[in-house]
Amino acid sequence: VQLQASGGGLVQAGGSLRLSCVVSGHPLSSYGMGWFRQAPGKEREFVATIAWSGTMKNYDDSVRGRFTISRDNAKNTVFLQMNHLKPEDTATYYCAASERSPNGSTRPDYDYWGQGTQVTVSS
Repeated sequence: VQLQASGGGLVQAGGSLRLSCVVSGHPLSSYGMGWFRQAPGKEREFVATIAWSGTMKNYDDSVRGRFTISRDNAKNTVFLQMNHLKPEDTATYYCAASERSPNGSTRPDYDYWGQGTQVTVSS
């Protein structure tokens, strides 16, 4: 299983970005999917998760109401729509896939990880 994240970039505070994560090697519908982020000098932290069917979603409080996770199983792709971005959202964003947990919020819940995509929000 391989995960390829893309869509990061430089944006001003208040702007938007849409991240994508393409899963290859196995049908996306087999996995619970999540997004995490890691800022320089900090631990990797949970951002959002979506269950296999897409009906169950969960968000960290810091992004709830601003970020939206979604998935298109037919295209083997998971998305993270990020609106009203803040400088504190600056980080490398990673997508992850879980065979065991439909909506895990911790790193051990996930079995496969993408390479990360950089998001930088300027003030």
